Amino acid sequence: MFPSPASARPDWTFLTVDSLEKVFADERPRGARADVPLAGFLGETVSGQIAFLPPAADNLRAVPPLRVHAEGTLAGLVTFSTVELVPATLLAFDGHDDGYLRDTPGLYPDLLRPLGAGDTIPPAIGYWRAIWFDVRVDDATSAGRHDLAVVVSDAESGQVLHRAELPVTIHPAELPELDIVNTHWLHADCLADHYDVEAFGEEHWRILDHYVGAAAQMRVNSVLTPTWTPPLDTAVGHTRTPVQLIEISDDGGGYRFGFDRLAKWLRMCERHGIRGLEIAHLFTQWGARATPAIYVETPSGTEQRFGWHVPATDPSYRALMERLLPELRRYLEEHWDGDVVFHISDEPHADMVEDYRGARAVVEDLLHGATVADALSDFTFVSDGLVHNPIVATDHVGPFLRAGMTPWVYYCVSQHRDVANRFIGMPSLRNRVLGRQLFVAQASGFLHWGFNFWLAQDSTRAVDPFQDTCGGGAFPAGDPFIVYPGVDGTPLLSLRHRVFAQAMDDHRALQLLRDLTDAATARSYVDQGGALTYDSFSYDPEHYLESRRAVDARILDELGLGG
Repeated sequence: MFPSPASARPDWTFLTVDSLEKVFADERPRGARADVPLAGFLGETVSGQIAFLPPAADNLRAVPPLRVHAEGTLAGLVTFSTVELVPATLLAFDGHDDGYLRDTPGLYPDLLRPLGAGDTIPPAIGYWRAIWFDVRVDDATSAGRHDLAVVVSDAESGQVLHRAELPVTIHPAELPELDIVNTHWLHADCLADHYDVEAFGEEHWRILDHYVGAAAQMRVNSVLTPTWTPPLDTAVGHTRTPVQLIEISDDGGGYRFGFDRLAKWLRMCERHGIRGLEIAHLFTQWGARATPAIYVETPSGTEQRFGWHVPATDPSYRALMERLLPELRRYLEEHWDGDVVFHISDEPHADMVEDYRGARAVVEDLLHGATVADALSDFTFVSDGLVHNPIVATDHVGPFLRAGMTPWVYYCVSQHRDVANRFIGMPSLRNRVLGRQLFVAQASGFLHWGFNFWLAQDSTRAVDPFQDTCGGGAFPAGDPFIVYPGVDGTPLLSLRHRVFAQAMDDHRALQLLRDLTDAATARSYVDQGGALTYDSFSYDPEHYLESRRAVDARILDELGLGG
């Protein structure tokens, strides 16, 4: 005789789990340490999870829906989300390193679906799930140690099923602003496409505002600005939905420009604390061989005057740029107090040096005195004097570091071995380590291409990000985006979004410690005895939590707030 399901697992199982754990449906997660409080500075979000497994059941009615709430002095500052499983088909390329949690297709924890007041968690049978919670305190009068309880109840009977007592400490100081560039390319066209709204119509602006705000939550401080539709990830001969902020007209008497939409974009960025603009690339990706899709209003209607059909060095493009770039630069000097970065072409390869050189020559004099930076991996572009501000892939940065440079870095689909990344199949520590890597390497910035790229490779078609996390099978799951589209135009965050914010807050804490002591002292708390590099880092999640606590303790001592 076999035991009944109920006798095999008669009770609910609950575990408090830290924010670096991914709770899989079929595996008991690693529990959080019970002897240390959740802690953070004023304005910093601290997070944790309650993982749970229901008792065994042979029908859905036997498992009640759940309700969760917080109790204690910080209860009103706690937000809850369920951690939802998303489908992932490509987790890692063949020949990947051992630093992945799993590499087989399946359902993976990633999406955070907010729970409003009174919302319930639907019942489910037989697998682990998690509730994510965030606590953020901005008011200095609420600094100090608090007793927080997270209470999970049967939503039908009201019976308390679990009560997690969680001490929380809010340090009575604020971290400084992030002092490096942090940019994750926002794709304005993907928002217009997914929500089926007119580009830069009223609804599009409302949605854009929500998404820029979500980017700012992960400490993004520079935004790709579609002065014209960015010529990124677009198949040759193909066009993406036009999102062109600058209005360009030509009635036969020469070009005229309108900057009203750009002005609205600048004000939106200012509202969210964005301090940097990246002007859309001036030439196509992977070699700078053609011009971006630029639309011009004429007496006959809208004309796509530039694009794949116009070579980079065509005199007509130079004629446009001679008028446009000086006026754009003057406008930004008068209306924008932050930084401005221009891009020539994204990811040129070694065999594209001459094409890049030719394209750069078209606009070089027009960009005199401006900051020009491009993502690339071949040192030839620097040694030949073509690029003064390289943005280098983390797995190719060695020659640049040996040359004494401290460049921006980036990772994307290709950085799948031995370096940090945020693929869904990787442990969260591989996401979080980036903040301290950037600090130790003295990097001047970080770039990622996919904040909300909800398209297949080369932008050939749209994908449903809730069903396809791999861009049609081209990218390891999670690489193309870090937020999901909410039904009301509000982004749904992922646990990778929240962990990346923690990585940047680690950097901010190290900045503060550096300013209170010195750079070597700050580095000593995280550099693993000098072994921390872009391709060498600890895989022990406790290392990240313990070292951050040590950094915070030293900061408090230096501020005279320890003890």
